[in-house]
Amino acid sequence: MKLLNTAAGNTKILKTQTGTNYRIASLSLYPNDTICPAAILAGCKAPCLVSAGRGAMNSVAQGRKNKTALFMESPATFITKLEHEIDNFISLCIKQGKKAAFRLNTISDIPWEKYGIPQNFPQALFYDYTKAAARLGKTPDNYGLMFSYSQTPKYQKQVARALETNAPIAVVFRGFVPVGNYFLGREIINGDKSDLVNLNQGQGKIIGLKLKGGKETQKSNSLFIVEPEQTTPALAIAAE
Repeated sequence: MKLLNTAAGNTKILKTQTGTNYRIASLSLYPNDTICPAAILAGCKAPCLVSAGRGAMNSVAQGRKNKTALFMESPATFITKLEHEIDNFISLCIKQGKKAAFRLNTISDIPWEKYGIPQNFPQALFYDYTKAAARLGKTPDNYGLMFSYSQTPKYQKQVARALETNAPIAVVFRGFVPVGNYFLGREIINGDKSDLVNLNQGQGKIIGLKLKGGKETQKSNSLFIVEPEQTTPALAIAAE
């Protein structure tokens, strides 16, 4: 069982690495309350992207479940295998004259720094989205984090803590991303183009992401989803 996707099978991964000197490997697990502990608190469990895109295929979903089962049942074995695949991918990138980058939480929220993963590969770039504000600013220099926003009341302590940092804050908008408007006092940029841009140019900004998923997700009333009309136009900010 191979853990990493090294062929940019994820659409966002492909968009992110295109036109750059990076190749990006990603890890897609099947989320549960252990590897994505804040999903219920943030209200994103129902509209989760686990079933979006290739995740709707039974074979893909089962593959993710198998990986999650290995992580849950034998974490030491999982980490050893993951580090072996990371090392091989870095070697491949060097041969191709590319830089290696990794997104290990495509649909999970595991603090990989606690397992020593980014520390063991300082020559590579790691990045993820997280709902754990306490991690912001505390990861190794080669591990960048972006915070995932939600409007649920019980999640607001996390949001407040994230706003105390300069970390990019990702917000999911229904219908379209109101680029140039403001939310939470921060300017909104288009976050659907490139996670590397989000990471490097999104400091102190809102990373606007368009809601993905099927019909049920699009109709969801989850407070994880923000309506564009909840934002403030730039002209209104300038007039204050």
